[in-house]
Amino acid sequence: MTDTQQRAAAKAFAEFWKGKGYEKGQSQIFWTTLLTDVYGVTDVARFIEFEDQVHLDHTSFIDGYIPSTKVLIEQKGLGKNLNEAIKQSDGSKLTPFQQAKRYITELPLSRHPRWVVTCNFEEFYVYDMENPRGEPEKIKLADLEKEFYRLSFLVDTGSVHLQREMEISIKAGEVVGLLYDAFLKQYKNPDSDEAQKSLNKLCVRLVFCLYAEDAGIFGKHMMFHDYLNQFSVRDMRKGLLSLFKVLDQKPEERDEFLADDDPLLAAFPYVNGGLFADEDIIIPPFTDEIRDLLLVKASADFDWSDISPTIFGAVFESTLNPDTRRAGGMHYTSIENIHKVIDPLFLDDLKKELEDIKADPIIKTRNNKLEAYQDKLASLQFLDPAAGSGNFLTESYLSLRKIENEVIALLNANQVTFGETKDPIKVSINQFHGIEINDFAVTVAKTALWIAESQMMKETESIVYTNLDFLPLKTNANIVEGNALRIDWNDVVPKTRLSYIMGNPPFCGRRYRTPEQTEDVANYFEYKDIDYVACWYKKAADYIQSSDIRCAFVSTNSITQGEQVAALWTNLNVKINFARRTFRWDSEASLKAHVHCVIIGFSEKRTIKEPVIYDSALIIKANNINGYLLDAPDVYISIRSKPLYNVPLMRNGNVPLDGDALKVESEDYASFSNCSHLLKRLIGGRELLHNEDRYVLWLVGVSPAEIKKYPQVYKRVEECRENRLSMKDKGTQRLAATPTTFRDTLNPDNYIALPMVSSERRRYIPMAYFHGDTIPTNQVQIIPNATIYHFGVLESNVHMAWMRAVCGRLKSDYRYSKDVVYNNFPWPTPSDEQIAKIENTAKGILDARKRYPDANLSDLYDELTMPPDLRTAHQKNDRAVMDAYGFPKTGFTESDCVAALMKLYQEKVQQLEKKTK
Repeated sequence: MTDTQQRAAAKAFAEFWKGKGYEKGQSQIFWTTLLTDVYGVTDVARFIEFEDQVHLDHTSFIDGYIPSTKVLIEQKGLGKNLNEAIKQSDGSKLTPFQQAKRYITELPLSRHPRWVVTCNFEEFYVYDMENPRGEPEKIKLADLEKEFYRLSFLVDTGSVHLQREMEISIKAGEVVGLLYDAFLKQYKNPDSDEAQKSLNKLCVRLVFCLYAEDAGIFGKHMMFHDYLNQFSVRDMRKGLLSLFKVLDQKPEERDEFLADDDPLLAAFPYVNGGLFADEDIIIPPFTDEIRDLLLVKASADFDWSDISPTIFGAVFESTLNPDTRRAGGMHYTSIENIHKVIDPLFLDDLKKELEDIKADPIIKTRNNKLEAYQDKLASLQFLDPAAGSGNFLTESYLSLRKIENEVIALLNANQVTFGETKDPIKVSINQFHGIEINDFAVTVAKTALWIAESQMMKETESIVYTNLDFLPLKTNANIVEGNALRIDWNDVVPKTRLSYIMGNPPFCGRRYRTPEQTEDVANYFEYKDIDYVACWYKKAADYIQSSDIRCAFVSTNSITQGEQVAALWTNLNVKINFARRTFRWDSEASLKAHVHCVIIGFSEKRTIKEPVIYDSALIIKANNINGYLLDAPDVYISIRSKPLYNVPLMRNGNVPLDGDALKVESEDYASFSNCSHLLKRLIGGRELLHNEDRYVLWLVGVSPAEIKKYPQVYKRVEECRENRLSMKDKGTQRLAATPTTFRDTLNPDNYIALPMVSSERRRYIPMAYFHGDTIPTNQVQIIPNATIYHFGVLESNVHMAWMRAVCGRLKSDYRYSKDVVYNNFPWPTPSDEQIAKIENTAKGILDARKRYPDANLSDLYDELTMPPDLRTAHQKNDRAVMDAYGFPKTGFTESDCVAALMKLYQEKVQQLEKKTK
């Protein structure tokens, strides 16, 4: 069924059922017809169940239940108030939704609904039981023709309404992009700052006008369209300038004859808020294309009232941002990801507090609590110090207002009030503060908040059954333009007033920073390789001292890995309240940018009894969350040049700096057959994992006469010298004096080699033994003179757990650092018997590998293709190593293992410090 057909079916359904609806006799017909005619269900008898008995008593029945989409329906008769409590057979009073929730408690868990719908033949109240947001979604039967998609969850488990909002918002961004491009061509100097700023302001104003006419803010539908439609292409520019001027004038300040001269213009209300205040804006001449785009595509053919201000603000800003336009794609942070930050930071607590208040059976006491709770909502102050287009602020405002609307509904009891009414809304956009370095993003953020305010006011109007004044806009000066790292946050909002700090500060590694960003990092940290986002943590941590402010930031996961952990968290006097471990943060609409992120919530003192770690679908109650996002003490692993324990040194392989002149590829090997004694096998990360053949002219100690004896060898030496001389680096140029060798000439008799970077998909980093006939490059780490015992411990799950916890990452792959991972690793203190057992199990791993001569290490250690006997060999080795540590054989998780290793590390460091003293 097409959208057009479905819309027609919804219209016919609504018209037929208008004014009808007897609960006992017509409920099943109503729902059967809705599902078949509007949503295309064919076998409706199998699709929906009616009148299932509930074992509360013998008189209770569930009106409707859809098993495939887990929808429970509680139907009432025409004219029944869906918010009103109805007396039950046991004497209690329950609203239809409370009645449905009582039924749910009697259902097996497998039949617990995802959705609850209460209906009175005129209106549908939809409750999402997985993500309850206070007030239900409300769909009127009369609006079903244009809002049929909002009930699509009946046949589709996806969140269709949210998807619709997203699609509309992205479509709106595309419309703005077309207008932007069309106007840009009309400027005399389109690349000038003056033209860019004017065009950005023009687009913001047009978007507000388009939204205002569809949302009823201007008072009349199509008002903006009808006003501009009276002008020819030539006069539209002048007409728009006149409109902008009038929108910024109070009625008493306007020309007294305006209503006579231009009644359409005079009918527009005063907007205020500074949105139309700048009279220096340059509006270029219109064209037929622009007129058609604005009046038809942007106005007549598009409804702006249903855009999501959270998504659209970011889409709008990126549409008009030259950098993101060039990157190709509209950037926005999904609402789902925003809630991963704001829910555990404040929203979950606020919702629980409201549920506790609602459970109070004494109405007067409950209402007093509700009024105090609403005052609390209105007192909360929020700061996003990297606000961008305001999506975190906007979604936080929307969430707070949805809760407030539920409070208003409870206090109002849905009674119609006649005459003048006091504005019931106390939550204000002025509670939301931001800092943003981009001036245009600031304007977009303010506009997004105004749109959000308008949408929520409409919802409040439907609760109190009265009209509320949205215009004139309240001045929204709380989003400040500036570098958040260089201004005093107290100047934006004093910390004595602030409740929460949240946001998504920019991620930027050292190589990609601007000079200004490099200077910012230097102002906060001695360690220069720390990610730029860490500066926001330091600034926030300093700002919240001696306060109860709670913070939560989205960050690149690099700040919880490797060398950055100690550099950051030893500089912060905070406690972590909750954390979401590494997940993929999708932040783009058309071309999704996959960034591996974490979310960290913190405060000066721990504000919750049990810190919480979110790890995929797991929720872990922790004793303490440290900077590695582990349930472990606040122990931080610093860079260490030598091992903590008496074990062989790990070293990097040889740095060549030869311009590939001394390297010999396998296909060139034959041309060196007469001097093969000068070649040795070369091993780097790729050669190690994929068993690729590569060679090097190893001329250490070879006499000049021997080198000159072979022209092809002499030629390569000459190439090496020329390559080094051509380099800008002075040190490399000096190496031209020794062109017969790599920069480093390490050639141990035997060693363990492991790759610098290994896939996160591998449970074990593959390590292997090599001898003096193989030369390691700096793409591998090596441990000369390591024994089979050392190999067994390093290839164990214990060492891998430590590595995963403390290593750095390259994207999501493991980056093994000798100075962090190996040198700090707490080795066991085994007995001779335990050492012998580990040597035996380690040999078992090597023997298992030999049984697959055609497979390389990458094949063998792929979790999907790992041979069973190799996996078994590793498991035996794991148990042997765990025995050496004294770790329990069962019920010991990887987190438990890391926590135990952290304790051993801490004890060893303290022992060394005592010896030093």
